[in-house]
Amino acid sequence: MTLDRRSLLAAGAGLSALAATAASAGTRLDKTGIGQNLLPGDPAPKADASDRTAELQAMIDRAAKDGTAVLLPPGLFRVSAIELRDGTKLLGTAGLTTLEFTGGAKFLHATNAANIHIENLVLDGALIAPADGDDPALLSLDNCGAIHLSRLIVRQSLGHGIVVKGSSGRIADCTVHNALLTGIFSLDATGLEIVHNTVRDCGNNGIQVWRRAAGEDGTLIAANRIQRISSKGGGTGQNGNGINIYRAGSVRASDNRITDCTYSAIRANAASNVLMTGNSCERIGEVALYAEFGFEGALIANNLVDGAASGIAVTNFNEGGRLAVVQGNLIRNLKRREHEPVDKRGDGISVEADSLVSGNVIENAPTAGIMVGWGPYMRNCSVTQNLIRDAATGILISADDQAGACLIANNMISGTKTGAIRAMRDGAPIGPDLAIEKGGNARVAVTGNVVA
Repeated sequence: MTLDRRSLLAAGAGLSALAATAASAGTRLDKTGIGQNLLPGDPAPKADASDRTAELQAMIDRAAKDGTAVLLPPGLFRVSAIELRDGTKLLGTAGLTTLEFTGGAKFLHATNAANIHIENLVLDGALIAPADGDDPALLSLDNCGAIHLSRLIVRQSLGHGIVVKGSSGRIADCTVHNALLTGIFSLDATGLEIVHNTVRDCGNNGIQVWRRAAGEDGTLIAANRIQRISSKGGGTGQNGNGINIYRAGSVRASDNRITDCTYSAIRANAASNVLMTGNSCERIGEVALYAEFGFEGALIANNLVDGAASGIAVTNFNEGGRLAVVQGNLIRNLKRREHEPVDKRGDGISVEADSLVSGNVIENAPTAGIMVGWGPYMRNCSVTQNLIRDAATGILISADDQAGACLIANNMISGTKTGAIRAMRDGAPIGPDLAIEKGGNARVAVTGNVVA
C-alpha cells in the first residue's frame, strides 16, 4: 500500500500488537508494508551489549529500496558507521530510542541522497571522536536534498552535533547539547530552514551558517533557543557565538532566544543582506548583534539586548562593511571589559557607513549610547529619533578630518555624565557638547535634539 505520514503513524502505534501476531503466525516483519523493525533494544547500557550496525544497515538498505520506513522500538542500539540511502526514513520513539556511537570514521551519514527523514531518535556520541577529521559530526549529510530532521536529541559529540553541506530541507524541533564544536553547522546551503531547535552547552558556536565563497544562501534561522555557548577554539570572535553567519548572504535570523554566549548572540561576517529581527539576547560577552567586514546590507530591527559589552555593531568600513538600518531595538545594561587592553566597548550602537539609526532605546551605556564612525571610517550616517538614558556620553561622532558626513537629529538624551553629543578621537570625547553649542565642522549637522 502507499504510505502517507498519517498511515505511517497509525501503523507505528500498532507495531507491538502486529509484532506479536506476526511471531505467532511465523511471518516476517520485513514485508508487512509498514517498514522494518529491529529486535528489542537493550533497556540500559551494558558493557557487553552487541553491536547492531550490520543489522540496522541491512534494514535501511531494504527499506530505502522498497520505499518503506525503518521503525525502531524503544531501547538502546549500539552502532558505528551507518550510511543513509536515498529516501531513507528512520523513525523511533521520541526520547526512548537511542543510537549510541561505538566508534569509526562516521556515525550517521549520507552523500548525494534526497528525501531523508529522521525523527524521534536520540543520537548519543558517547564522547567518542569520529575518525573522519573533516567536520566530524554525529549526523552528517553532504549534498542531500529535501532533508527532514525532526525531534532528535543529539548529545555528547566530540565533534559537531549535526553537519549539512550543500543541502536543502528542514531541521526542526531538535535538541543538540554538549557538542565540543558546533551544535548545528550548515555549509553552502541550497534552501535550508533551522527552526524551533534548542542548542545549548556547545564548545564553539551554537548554529553556524557558512559558505566557502561569499554568495547568496537564504537560510532561515528562526525561533531557536540557544544557551551557554563557549569559545573553546579560541580566537577573537570566530567562536563563542549563538549564531555565526560567514559569507552567507540573505540569511534571516529571527525570533531566536539567545543567552550566555562568550562573544556574540548573532555574528555575521562578510554576509550581505543579513536580517536580524525580533531576537531576545541576554548576558552576551561581547557585541550582541554584529555585522562586520566585507558586507553590503544589514537590517537589524526590533531586537532586545539586555547585558552585553556592546549592543549592536555595524563596522569595518575599511574592509567594505556598509549599508545598514538599525531600528526599533531596545538595548540596556551594557558593560565595559576593563580587563581588555584595547577593545573595552560599553556602547549601545556603533555604525560607520551608509547607515540609518532610528527609533532605538538605549539605557545604561558606560561608554556611549551611540558611536558614529571610527577615525576616517565614517560616511553618510543618520542618527534620528533615538532615546538614550544614563550613558557616559549620549552620542560620539568621529572627529577625523577624513571622515564623511552625518546627521544627528531629534534624539532625546537624558542623564549623561560627560555630555550629550560630542566629537571623539579613538573613542574618547573631545571638544564642546554639540547639543548645547556649535562645534566641529560643516560635515556634521546636529539639530532638534532634546537634552534632559
